[in-house]
Amino acid sequence: MRSYTEALEYLYSLQRHGIKLGLETTGALLARLGSPERQFSSLHVGGTNGKGATAAMGASMLQASGYRVGLYTSPHLVDFRERIRVNGEPLAEDRVGELVERVRAAQGSDLSPTFFEFTTVMAFQHFADSGVDLAVCEVGMGGRFDATNVLSPLVAVITNVSLDHEAFLGDTVGRIAFEKAGIVKPGVPLVVGRLSREAADVIGPIASGRGASWYRWRREFRCEGDPVAGMDYEGLEWSHRGLVCPLPGSHQLENAGCALAMVELASARGFGVTEHAIRSGLRGVSWEGRLERVEERPLLLLDGAHNPAAALALARYLADLRRERPAGRLILVVGMMRDKDREEFFRALLPLADEVILTQAQLPRAATVQELRAALGPRGREARDAPAPAEALDLARRLARAQDVILVTGSLLLVGEVKALLRGCGLSPLRG
Repeated sequence: MRSYTEALEYLYSLQRHGIKLGLETTGALLARLGSPERQFSSLHVGGTNGKGATAAMGASMLQASGYRVGLYTSPHLVDFRERIRVNGEPLAEDRVGELVERVRAAQGSDLSPTFFEFTTVMAFQHFADSGVDLAVCEVGMGGRFDATNVLSPLVAVITNVSLDHEAFLGDTVGRIAFEKAGIVKPGVPLVVGRLSREAADVIGPIASGRGASWYRWRREFRCEGDPVAGMDYEGLEWSHRGLVCPLPGSHQLENAGCALAMVELASARGFGVTEHAIRSGLRGVSWEGRLERVEERPLLLLDGAHNPAAALALARYLADLRRERPAGRLILVVGMMRDKDREEFFRALLPLADEVILTQAQLPRAATVQELRAALGPRGREARDAPAPAEALDLARRLARAQDVILVTGSLLLVGEVKALLRGCGLSPLRG
């Protein structure tokens, strides 16, 4: 059996295959392993933004109900093992080595899985071996040809649809909606969050054509209030008042609503959930790197927003935060990947920022500080450069006063690097 370090090196080597959308390799690998994905029930969560938080909320509520629950998400922030959890516990290091050997033996000489295909098979094998009752699985990219789409879930979720990963999914909301709708299975209920008319006009007919009842945000279910202070859920049949979730931001209302509707439908399909489990599960959910407060005075926030829609949601939260702290300044530390819409991202956040520090995650596909500066327009002359995340964080702290806010954003990969710096630990290289 490989050591954890050796296992990571092998997984890292698979990134040379890049991204290949399709189900053939994943399906063949799983078949050679005895189809572990058929040994547990599942919930499948896709969408452009919020799908990780929605999956985490759903898993927490189900675990609070006494079920043994798997959770598969991506990317990880600091350690690869974060991607695959059972009842909140990440993979043990020796288990990673064991799974790598097992899946590698199954691939033989005729299959060349990508990193994500390989890790998806690892996750499903681990869930089967661990005897989970059900697994909540986040789509990696798109849906139709994502490796996770070999699942036959109890419920599917599409949180929202906006422009992202255009090189792989299409350059219009309609085309991306078509890819996201690929997770809709015949007769399997579908939960959808806030959708534009363009996205709804694509997803609705697909759901109807497959005999999948679909349940829509603000039609069949809704959440109102404030996640942290208290929110009310009105669902298909459930009605709950004063639910509390520690994840801040008004956008988490939609994520919580999708998670609650998903769990409500799962409950109707055999996985009963009590009101106590709903309340305790939401109250105890943890999802790092999303408006995460890691230091006070100055307030240090980490948020992995990385596309224009996420930036708009972040801007709404920051506008409220600035009203609460009228004497405080906002210092943005930004690093992004080269394939993101940097101009639109900055358009949402720059009006709120007093200082902008540009940095670069230590990855080949990260945008350079010069590329980021070019996206700033007139504000580019005022921005400060700190090419390494450690330099950027140090500079932000030197500029900040006690009442100020430092926000690290633009990429979950950058957030992961900063979290590793704050923990004083090494960073797993596999973060794509």
